Amino acid sequence: MKTKILSLVFILTAVLTSSAQCAMCRAVLENEDGQKAAKGINDGIVYLMSIPYILVFGLGFFIYWKYFRTKKQ
Repeated sequence: MKTKILSLVFILTAVLTSSAQCAMCRAVLENEDGQKAAKGINDGIVYLMSIPYILVFGLGFFIYWKYFRTKKQ
């Protein structure tokens, strides 16, 4: 149980520090002063990328919960 919690913490910190821009977007946005647009685009990409993972995790957890709940009864 301790290793599961520890691995979850590492995964969450990796997601928070990741940079998710493609090479072309990064090259175009690096020329801008202030980097506000680059940070906004990067946050948008991370947000759009996280939604499918959350949905798949939720579905997997629901299936896991139903399987083991019916198995015990």
